[in-house]
Amino acid sequence: MPIIEASGLAQRFGDRTIFRDVSFTVAAGQVFVLLGGSGCGKSTLMRQLVGLLPPTEGEIAIAGARITGPGAGPALAAARRRFGVMFQSGALFGSLDLLGNVMLPLEMFTDLPRPDRAARASAKLAEVGLADAAGRLPAEISGGMAKRAAIARALALDPPLLFLDEPSAGLDPITAAELDRLILTLRDRRGTSFVVVTHELASILAIGDACLMLDRNAWPDAGGVIAAGPPRVLKAESRHPVVRAFFDRTPLAAEAA
Repeated sequence: MPIIEASGLAQRFGDRTIFRDVSFTVAAGQVFVLLGGSGCGKSTLMRQLVGLLPPTEGEIAIAGARITGPGAGPALAAARRRFGVMFQSGALFGSLDLLGNVMLPLEMFTDLPRPDRAARASAKLAEVGLADAAGRLPAEISGGMAKRAAIARALALDPPLLFLDEPSAGLDPITAAELDRLILTLRDRRGTSFVVVTHELASILAIGDACLMLDRNAWPDAGGVIAAGPPRVLKAESRHPVVRAFFDRTPLAAEAA
């Protein structure tokens, strides 16, 4: 069974349609990347998938449970314990040290005694290479460490699915490559599934098992899917001008010419 099934998704704000007719599946243990230019709806789609924005049309199921539509509230609440989210900025609480940040989901969703919560949070920090930074505040760590801490927090409940929003944004190439390696290690070691929004071509090609590419001009009046498949295959074989321009990092006018 796919970890995510999305069918016929659309999002409108007033008379403005962001995208429509978006359908895809994410296999268990897969790194699935959402691609596309600025304004194509990647972040909007991510918000739909994590239950922050009800889609105007369409359905989403996580691990077989429908989380959209009338009566789906209990299923969404249960699904939120089966996935973790790393926001682009990390969204760490500045008044808490890293251990406290990672303990938050355990405090909210479990009845574990504090020593057990602390032990589990420490284990998650160690898993992402931050065992020695548990007592440091977010203001005392680098951007790459903040991203790792946010992933540790997303892992706190041992979910089978993680959503990562621009995990490599703002990182130098070496730190970004180290984060890519961490994602692949978690996939291989834990069987974790990932949905990743990113613009970083090197990361897309390094970690992506499959991808979905959106374009805001896919329809006359709205965006939608223009390509789907393994990123390396799309880079090598797609003849779509927008796909070619994206993977070749060339201006679209030059690509079209």
